[in-house]
Amino acid sequence: MSFIFKRKINYYETDKMGVVHHSNYIRFLEEARCHWLDKLGMPFSSFEEQGITIPVLGVNIDYKHHVSFDDVIEIHTYMKEYSGVRMVVGYNVIDEKTGKIVMTGETKHCFTNKDLKPINLKKVNPDFSNKFMSTLE
Repeated sequence: MSFIFKRKINYYETDKMGVVHHSNYIRFLEEARCHWLDKLGMPFSSFEEQGITIPVLGVNIDYKHHVSFDDVIEIHTYMKEYSGVRMVVGYNVIDEKTGKIVMTGETKHCFTNKDLKPINLKKVNPDFSNKFMSTLE
């Protein structure tokens, strides 16, 4: 199950060549991931209220095309892997105007308590765990 997050590119996100600077895509993925959690009925704040954090363990991105100021991108966000302790979230970023794939990528995460000790979400919050399980592609 994929969710789409649309976003317009701001001028300050571009570089001297007039294209989005590569580092901004990590921010875009985080925005899309927060939107995805909202749509799943699990806002990021609800994890924090329960003392659960979701740190990023790694980011992999393949850049395919560029976008520029005023372009609109669609970020398709989906669950690639989920174990209860770790998850991998996938992303396909598409230029809304051309339909071209701008980038593909993934972020790797784990679940921890406030002391950053790993936890198993299946045990700590079975409802959230079941929602994640239901989204696996």
